[in-house]
Amino acid sequence: MTAIPGADTVPLLPRARAAQRRAVRTLATAQVFSGLGNGATLSLGSILAVHLSGAESTAGLVNTALTLGSALVSIPLSQLALERGRRVALGLGLGAGLVGQALMVAAVVTRWFPVLLLGAFLVGFGAAVNLQARFAVTDLAQPRHRGRDLSLVVWAVTVGAVLGPNMVGPGAVLAAALGVPAHAGPFLISGAGMLVGWLIILAGLRPDPLLLRRELEGATGAGARAPAGPVTGTVTAPAPGRRRWSAGWHAIRRHPSARAALLSVVAAHAVMVGLMSMTPLHLQHEAGVASAELGRHPDTVVLIGFTISLHVAGMYALSPVMGVLADRFGPGRVVSGGLLTLLAATASTGLLPGEHAAVVTGLVLLGLGWSAATVAGSTLLVEALRPEERVPAQGFSDALMSLAAAVGSVVAGLVMGWLGYAGLSAVLGVVVLVSLAGVLRLVRR
Repeated sequence: MTAIPGADTVPLLPRARAAQRRAVRTLATAQVFSGLGNGATLSLGSILAVHLSGAESTAGLVNTALTLGSALVSIPLSQLALERGRRVALGLGLGAGLVGQALMVAAVVTRWFPVLLLGAFLVGFGAAVNLQARFAVTDLAQPRHRGRDLSLVVWAVTVGAVLGPNMVGPGAVLAAALGVPAHAGPFLISGAGMLVGWLIILAGLRPDPLLLRRELEGATGAGARAPAGPVTGTVTAPAPGRRRWSAGWHAIRRHPSARAALLSVVAAHAVMVGLMSMTPLHLQHEAGVASAELGRHPDTVVLIGFTISLHVAGMYALSPVMGVLADRFGPGRVVSGGLLTLLAATASTGLLPGEHAAVVTGLVLLGLGWSAATVAGSTLLVEALRPEERVPAQGFSDALMSLAAAVGSVVAGLVMGWLGYAGLSAVLGVVVLVSLAGVLRLVRR
């Protein structure tokens, strides 16, 4: 990949370094709290969908609504970031996620399935913020530490995301104290965490990293030193009209490394969501417990929550390691290793679907593979593009990730209904193999 002269000189300025340290602290702290929301929705979503609708065919719809919400808002949030800065964009997304948490509680209380889907859709706005925060921390990052800084913000989600699926017990206590159904409790706790994260973003993300980079590029003339091309050398808002939706793809398609990054993160996210979203229902079937009887089997619910927690820990706990490996050995190698780990995950769940230990092992590997592919793929995307191309490309990448996950969640429910959990694992394994072949070909170019 050819280096762009002057494109990354801004992060070396003292003011930029101080602002970067503050941005890392702020975004990482906010992620700790906002991660609670997604954890509860992902772990209870398929169970609540079946419980409220009465049909197992709806098991994947809550996770589909969440990922669809994230997909549809990712590009608008990136455009808003270009126009108003990261703080405004991320704060608006978390505010919508807060409304979604309130609707999830209302759905459990009213037992109205459409409200559950609408709530999950808005919680997806908060999920989009969790994705875009990893890119926000690269706005002022030094090139040699880009993977590390990105991975630290991804890692910060660990606390909230791991605790989220285990809020069933504390949530039930809180719900009993408030006189609401037990399943509403986890969402009350998740909403409180998202509120704290929202306040941290609004109060702490000053100066705004993207706006500061724009200011410093203008002051130092860094943008002027960038090679001439179809876009300017500074971070500017895109022209209005259809281009604001296509600018990200136009930037990515010109660079084979960027296309490899996009393919890796999209495939990893779709496979992870597809397999993970169906695992709670599979474990419920293995336990022989009907959806309507889950309330009388708290041990099964706790087992499901614990299994998802281990998976989420695999997703986030070692992300700093993935970032350091990407900085040291190159993101392309780490992406390939992540996809191979995903392949091992689908083999574990597909070959021994009736063994709980094999399912847990598969989900942990699923999380680790997702972590490697997402952290390294995101780093590769930033490295492959000019500064002025990055924000639109990041929004497009996140939108496509979430859209693929939404489609994957629906398809996973259908495939599991036809072929069972083992058949679903086999189909997702084929998706990983095809994606790995495509990534290797693009990276070699």
